[in-house]
Amino acid sequence: MKRSFFQRLTGAINADDEVFDEEIPVKHYPINKMASLAEEQEQEAELAVDVSQTPTEIIIKTMVAGVNPDELDVSISQEMVILRGSRRETYQVADGDYFHKELYWGSFSRTILLPNEVKADEAIAELKHGLLTIRLPKIDKQKQTKLRIKTV
Repeated sequence: MKRSFFQRLTGAINADDEVFDEEIPVKHYPINKMASLAEEQEQEAELAVDVSQTPTEIIIKTMVAGVNPDELDVSISQEMVILRGSRRETYQVADGDYFHKELYWGSFSRTILLPNEVKADEAIAELKHGLLTIRLPKIDKQKQTKLRIKTV
């Protein structure tokens, strides 16, 4: 039994029907064609990050191995962190000489909306073994300060 347009679109099937005789066309690309398609589609990659918190700070960790620290830009505001950078290949290999090509080379960025406001001017960034760790002290909105009144 032939599936309806809606069933084909959503992938829904009727459990009583056998639809296994219908072939789904699959496009196959050679590896070098796939790499050039990915380059056309992605001008800037998104950096993978871990964001966690302690009672006093927000911690962002990301792997930036192979990135020159001078080519890494970290912008911090009270509500957001923007990471930008570029990873450059140190030598060229002809496409035909690759067996596998999975590493990303080129520009990347990531915008992270923070769950709490932070003290941007007190942030600390450390780079060790390719792991960038950013520590952002939270603004304590519950903290109160007593103001002394001077008599003049």
